[in-house]
Amino acid sequence: MFSSMTVMIPDGVKSSQVPVVYLLHGLADNCTGWSRFTSVERYARFAGAAVVIPEVQRSFYTDERHGLKYFTFISRELRKICHSLFGFSTSGDKNYIMGFSMGGYGALKCVLTRPGSYAGCAVFSSVTDLTSEVLASEGQRRKEYKAIFTENLNVPASSDLFCLLEKVKGEDLPDIFMTCGLSDPFLEQNRRFFSLLEKKASVCSLDTWDGGHEWPFWDESVKKAFDHFFPGKVR
Repeated sequence: MFSSMTVMIPDGVKSSQVPVVYLLHGLADNCTGWSRFTSVERYARFAGAAVVIPEVQRSFYTDERHGLKYFTFISRELRKICHSLFGFSTSGDKNYIMGFSMGGYGALKCVLTRPGSYAGCAVFSSVTDLTSEVLASEGQRRKEYKAIFTENLNVPASSDLFCLLEKVKGEDLPDIFMTCGLSDPFLEQNRRFFSLLEKKASVCSLDTWDGGHEWPFWDESVKKAFDHFFPGKVR
């Protein structure tokens, strides 16, 4: 498949040794939003980390029923492509995944499907209850979900985060860092997901503060995530 990505590489560091953050975009966004609306490039520079922001359109990080296999691309192919192009390590201890909203869903889906592949995961204002979102959709959004899933809007267990969480072994999960604004429409589903996650994962957290489903909150969130995984480096 053909796609686009935004890549940020720190100076003066051997590419095979840098931590790599795969940073996923939201539904109404693309692979340029993180670099346009946040200071993530500065945070990554101080952390000495590379950032890869792939393009997945409005796919919900899913192998679409009528469309492209975006989940296969993100979870299996992208790391190999980045290793070939930039020399980044494919080792799980060098790779992190983060995202907001739809991208938060994608990041959690990757970690729960391939838990040993990442050193850490951070999600901000994540869609965690995709089934409810799909069933409640209307208009054009509903048509998109039918193209991604089925005419009956059946979300398979392989795309349901609660089902995936139930099956995964807690000891296989990496450190999972979650944030959500107190005015965010996804707050309650994030709390519900986290209440199950903390019963399984050895290291996880949910941080909430004033904010909505908006870029200022995600900018602050991604800085907190870099602080969390690369302490003492970001400013």
